[in-house]
Amino acid sequence: MLAALEVAVPALYAVAIVVLTAYGGNLLWLALVHAASERLRDGPVPDPDDLPVPDDDWPVVTVQLPLYNEAEVAHRLIDACVQLDYPRSRLDIQVLDDSTDATTERVARRVAHWQAEGVNITHVRRDDRTGYKAGALANGLQRARGDLIAIFDADFVPRPSFLRRLVPRFFDAPDLGMVQARWGHLNRDDSLLTKVQAFGLDAHFAIEQRVRELAGCFLNFNGTAGVWRRACIEDAGGWAHDTLTEDLDLSYRAQLQGWRLTYVPAAEAPAELPPDMNALRAQQFRWAKGGAETALKLTGRLWRSAQPWRVKLEGTFHLTAHFAFPFILLAALTHAPLLLLKGIGHGPGEVYFAVMGFGLFGFAGFFLAQLFAQRALHPDWRRRLRLFVPFMAGTMGLSLSNTSAVWQALRGTDTAFIRTPKVGSAGGDGWWESRYAIREVPRIVWGELALAVYSTVGLGVVIGLGEWAAVPFQALFALGFALVTASSLRQALTAQQGPTASAPASSPAA
Repeated sequence: MLAALEVAVPALYAVAIVVLTAYGGNLLWLALVHAASERLRDGPVPDPDDLPVPDDDWPVVTVQLPLYNEAEVAHRLIDACVQLDYPRSRLDIQVLDDSTDATTERVARRVAHWQAEGVNITHVRRDDRTGYKAGALANGLQRARGDLIAIFDADFVPRPSFLRRLVPRFFDAPDLGMVQARWGHLNRDDSLLTKVQAFGLDAHFAIEQRVRELAGCFLNFNGTAGVWRRACIEDAGGWAHDTLTEDLDLSYRAQLQGWRLTYVPAAEAPAELPPDMNALRAQQFRWAKGGAETALKLTGRLWRSAQPWRVKLEGTFHLTAHFAFPFILLAALTHAPLLLLKGIGHGPGEVYFAVMGFGLFGFAGFFLAQLFAQRALHPDWRRRLRLFVPFMAGTMGLSLSNTSAVWQALRGTDTAFIRTPKVGSAGGDGWWESRYAIREVPRIVWGELALAVYSTVGLGVVIGLGEWAAVPFQALFALGFALVTASSLRQALTAQQGPTASAPASSPAA
């Protein structure tokens, strides 16, 4: 038995570190390209509010608002879209409502109110949720008036200038298929959880999206806060619902068809972050499973295309990003046993550990991507870097749930589109009062609890062996699983003690 462990544990740990170093190395490349591109431009600083004034010659824009049981925030979204600074004769708003609760009645009242005010807004209902969000968008597209299609999820509150910032990008650019705005965060400072989420998303928008475009690689529509050219959607094959990330799927199909996508970091669209761990886990599970499904669907097509090798390679890292989570989990399971084997004289030699030290390059990629993102977006970036440790710990803590998501994608398991609960004005200290607060404890939490205990025992072993250089890494695993478990249990208990909801909450798929 010991002989088998002497071979298996070092081999599995090495595989995990090699894969994670590759993904971290990709982030390091993105971060370094970003740093190299940060140069001051000659001339006056552009005025971000100096925007063209839309008139009746601008294209018709259909604004699609896909909703499913969003009673807390539907009115906020509708009112914000009605206030978009765009000629009313050129604005077509569709509320794509698949709801089964009080949302439908609230939407109907709000739509009727704005129709009476002369706004071109329609309330679109379907008999069933076939295709989930993708199905709702495809259904709305059939009756859309616009040549351009703007999409906002229920948790967004677009500013009036949103279309004035993005629509001119399509002028004199017939190959431009989509323009993506940067996400802002309405409730960034509500809690450590929301701060950490915003910290992670900042890196995606400030580094990944920006540098992929800068390097001529593929980027993606983020599912909301973007504007599509209708002809691009149709030419790429339309919205498909064979993955849980219809946005990533359509983005790659469109670019493989020769369309260009662009990202506008100056255009910010504020949105609500999930205020509790169980809602966040549900969201991350959907993103991980859908990303893996899209990778399985399109990576081969990408490599068979005539795209340059850099586009294919970066696209592969992009599409398969969530495949890193099984290797994070594998590292968590093998790190302490590896050091224990070394401590009792049965581990690999010093050469092995020296080679594993190259994993620091991967870690440098993760860190620099976050550092440059905060520096690009926030004047107080040094203070915000304190969130790096809880961000890394939380990423590790969610590895079991996200590994389950990837495994289900590999097996072809059919999973319903689980919406992320939005609580609107019930955010901050009162999120548990929402009818959509998750009140049950997801089963996977008990697996995370077991991993918290396992990693904490492992931390004691590492300290006992005097392997001080390995303590921070093992401590991140212990901290991550403990934080995720404690947050899930505490927040579920808090929600259970809140008011009885008039509608049942959605439960996470994990």
